[in-house]
Amino acid sequence: MMQTADVFGADSVIFDLEDSVHINEKASARNLIKDYLLGHPVLPSKVILRVNAPDTADYSFDLQLLDTLKIDGIMLPKASEKSTKALAEMLKRKEESLGRQFDIIPIIELASSFLELKNIASVKGVTGLLLGGEDFCSDMEIKRTREGKELWFPRAELAIVSRALGIDAIDTPFADVNDDEGLTQDALMASSLGMTAKAAIHPRQIPLIHAVFSPSNDQILWAKNVLDAEKKASKNGLGVFSLDGKMIDQPIIKRARTIMQKAQRYEVGVPENEE
Repeated sequence: MMQTADVFGADSVIFDLEDSVHINEKASARNLIKDYLLGHPVLPSKVILRVNAPDTADYSFDLQLLDTLKIDGIMLPKASEKSTKALAEMLKRKEESLGRQFDIIPIIELASSFLELKNIASVKGVTGLLLGGEDFCSDMEIKRTREGKELWFPRAELAIVSRALGIDAIDTPFADVNDDEGLTQDALMASSLGMTAKAAIHPRQIPLIHAVFSPSNDQILWAKNVLDAEKKASKNGLGVFSLDGKMIDQPIIKRARTIMQKAQRYEVGVPENEE
């Protein structure tokens, strides 16, 4: 699976040393990652290392990979305020010695993590929060369902905190890799609550996730029309104006700018026949 990590167009590739690796194979997994990244020093996607929990013996060995490999960030399982701050302090020392910065993506998968959510998200270096839906449901002793209604509140809270602090709100993976309709509905639900990204567990899920979280052609065309109209209104000294019979004010203009920024980020555009 690692050999094709650079061909599917994901924004980030997560190399998992935690749950997907048997406890007796941790060292072998680190060696595999080391060999792969030494042979692929430049990848089109960000490289994120999902390390073992801080209370395990493997945690410090996992972080030693940062010293010699091009790794962009650390994904921290079962994050707490204390563990996130400790990781940030350790990465700060590595950044000073290595001359490069690292992203921190705490995994929010415990009920206790939600009590500290704002403090975790506020730690310097945190660029996004990942909802760990399976472990969260296990911790809460509730059933994980295809429809995902049980995750409505944690998704919304994580999205609100992330939005307020200007970081990514990354939704939990959808486990059934053969259920395209279920994945699409799950992603649409997450997006409707303010999540800005979604983790995938299989490459075939990437196009569907991109389709949901990238601006649509209709959205881009609407945003372009709003911003064009704003320029004309601004020349006439108008802060509020009408477009297609609807009032356009600053919150709507801000939304249009966000859509255009996402369009540039995801390299998507308006239809050829927009005229």
